[in-house]
Amino acid sequence: MRKYLNRAAIAALSMTFATEALATEWNVSLWGKRRAFTEHVEKLAELVDQKTGGEFTLSISYGGLSKNRENLDGISIGAFEMAQFCAGYHRDKNPSITVLELPFLGVSSLEQEVDLAMALYKHPAVEKDLGRWNATLLMPSPLPQYNLVGVGDAPATLADFAGLTVRATGGIGKAMETVGAVPTSMSATEVRQALDSGVIKAASFAPHAHMSFGTIENGKWWTTNLNPGSVHCPVVVNTDALADLSDAHRDALLSSVDEALAYYIDFYNNKTMAAWGPALEERGIEQVTFADAEIAAFKEAAAAPAAASWIEENTARGLPAQELYDMITGMIAGDS
Repeated sequence: MRKYLNRAAIAALSMTFATEALATEWNVSLWGKRRAFTEHVEKLAELVDQKTGGEFTLSISYGGLSKNRENLDGISIGAFEMAQFCAGYHRDKNPSITVLELPFLGVSSLEQEVDLAMALYKHPAVEKDLGRWNATLLMPSPLPQYNLVGVGDAPATLADFAGLTVRATGGIGKAMETVGAVPTSMSATEVRQALDSGVIKAASFAPHAHMSFGTIENGKWWTTNLNPGSVHCPVVVNTDALADLSDAHRDALLSSVDEALAYYIDFYNNKTMAAWGPALEERGIEQVTFADAEIAAFKEAAAAPAAASWIEENTARGLPAQELYDMITGMIAGDS
């Protein structure tokens, strides 16, 4: 009887160890707090857990694993398996995808932005660029056009931006320079304090971030139609970790991307934007709309020079910059 029980115990333990061996947990590095910007990652975790019966899980951390500007570095050394970052935080580390941050590209919807990003991610030059960090691009975090929340007197014309310190990264920062503003790059989590202390006078964000990071709490005005562009913030995975997944787990992850993005877009369009107007009105924030002629002049001054500079700079890096730019602008033109 003792011999039988020993065998049974061994078999039970073996089954336990086998089950544990099959379980996979990935650490995911985000920042801030759960918000519209992270809903696709949250949905992805839910779908992967469901499809694998809990055998593959994504453990999401909001700032506990890395600083947001260091997420790509963390991916490169395998400190965690998945992360989100914004290209404009370190343009030299991911120059190929900054084409999507050029000002006044004319992206008209979140759906279009997803199409552009997913096409760009498949380009061999882009794969090679991110491959330097052992990173595989998984999905974008599509954002609407950025606009400014500011303190002090509201600008009446674009000339009023002269000398104004503005938190603006990437191509948006370049665009703001053309109207005399002084752009500064800082992470989203630093913006509220900088605005409240007077280090900056305005901040460029998408609506969800203005709400999430509190710029509207003390903000006095909001630009409704500058629309210079948006930042590009992909979700990446460690390439080795992706390769090490079982076929079933890898399929569960990759097959969930489209549904996660669809959920994100629905959430942003129907929940975040529905809350944005009332949030401004409740706080008495002045909404500033510039004349069409001024916006046209802004676009003319900013768009072409920024594109030419980007192409020249990144051609010198060895990227097929003109090809990447033509691909993106050609897709946009084809949709219009």
